[in-house]
Amino acid sequence: MIEREELIKIGRFNKPHGVKGELSFTFTDDVFDRTDCPYIVCEIDGIFVPFFIEECRFKSDTTALMKLEDVDNETDARAFSLLDVYFPKSYYDTAVEEEAPSDYFIGFTVVDSERGELGKIVAVDDSTENVLFEIDHEGRELLVPAVDEFVSEIDEENRRLYMTIPEGLLTL
Repeated sequence: MIEREELIKIGRFNKPHGVKGELSFTFTDDVFDRTDCPYIVCEIDGIFVPFFIEECRFKSDTTALMKLEDVDNETDARAFSLLDVYFPKSYYDTAVEEEAPSDYFIGFTVVDSERGELGKIVAVDDSTENVLFEIDHEGRELLVPAVDEFVSEIDEENRRLYMTIPEGLLTL
């Protein structure tokens, strides 16, 4: 049985698209396209049920048309309208690890929730198990652990990394 703790919400089905069972899908994360996981999960009558993806095509950066196996007409698809869509965390964690090369964040400006703008990431030290962002802070090098728990938002368009760095980790 699939438990809620094993899942991460990635979006919501909207309404059927056409008459062959396709669903309009608004997503916050395209992890379903970046892994080899063949299914998504929806909550039906309080039970998390996997549904295998037959086909998926993107309409924009946040919407796709998804065809699920054994959902072959508009009536079947209508049952999925407004259902939240979940993804297995085990596959999600693998996708995140493989997603970006370590130098992806070079050039991003780090903004701490308490201290404000710290500076730009000039290098990423991944020579040990604990990956560190090397930040140029007014000519000084700051080393900040590159861990998910510290990241509150990634603004890729403006190349800004918003973080909440624990007190005492930085001595500015």
